[in-house]
Amino acid sequence: MSWRFTLWRLLQVVPTALGIVLVGFVLVHAAPGDPVLVVAGEHGDADYYAFMRGRFGLDRPLPEQIITYFGRVLRGDLGTSRVHGRPVLEVIAERAPATLLLTGSALLVSTLAGILAGIIAARRPGSGRDGVITAVTLTLYAAPVFWLGQLAILIFAFHLGLFPVQGMTAAAGATTGLGGLLDIAHHLALPVLVLASQEVTAVTRLTRTGLIDELASDHVRTARAKGLAERAVLVRHALPRALLSVLTVVGARVGHLIAGAVIVEIVFGWPGIGRLMLTALQTRDAPILLGIFFVVALAVILANVLTDLMHAAFDPRVRYR
Repeated sequence: MSWRFTLWRLLQVVPTALGIVLVGFVLVHAAPGDPVLVVAGEHGDADYYAFMRGRFGLDRPLPEQIITYFGRVLRGDLGTSRVHGRPVLEVIAERAPATLLLTGSALLVSTLAGILAGIIAARRPGSGRDGVITAVTLTLYAAPVFWLGQLAILIFAFHLGLFPVQGMTAAAGATTGLGGLLDIAHHLALPVLVLASQEVTAVTRLTRTGLIDELASDHVRTARAKGLAERAVLVRHALPRALLSVLTVVGARVGHLIAGAVIVEIVFGWPGIGRLMLTALQTRDAPILLGIFFVVALAVILANVLTDLMHAAFDPRVRYR
């Protein structure tokens, strides 16, 4: 892996993130409605509305607003929330751990479950269990996240009573120590399973396809001819190369997980960035929306860069110039 490629990929992060922020800025400000009326109310006079527009910088031309905002972003200042009255980074930082916990757990669960299902399906392609795994994973992938979430709440929360309906912690539960961790894990389980169900299909299909190709390759036939056990052939020779295809889509999966997490957080009342974004949309809090766009875009871009670097490091066949 060339250091020039690493430097080039890192240099692409900032302009790509700023480009996404530019698109988000234009879309947010092009949305119908007057954000001043949402914040200041509908019963003020013209002078008060003019004062509020000047306070938020909405009385200036859009190009000037964009330049001013970009200058703040480059200094690490995402502005101040019009509703919360606090720095945007501070508000987002309070919600980010909950979203990271949800998406990180879903990424881990979907990856492990997908790899296991892919291995089982690839051992006997075309068999009954291969067909069942394919049917189940494709059904989960086709089902809308909000529908799966509501169905999971009806079955596992209301009917069976196995999991709580909403929130991250119980209102009267333990908040510290082992009891607090178990309480969070109990609330986390159902949202993670719903979010992971949308991602397990891609991992399963990639693992299955990669393993089928590798098990039919020359190096695997050579390993078998040397007398290695089938499990050793699978684990030591076929699986590591097959998982490289799974590694290549980690960056894209991060973006999908964050998009799905927005819906899952709303359905399950999870106190993360997704619910914050919904509230910002309802109140036309543009600084919060733009801050979320920037933070999420930066996270997805960095995940893609890291994926490229990991792929180049683990796959000796890849040569970046």
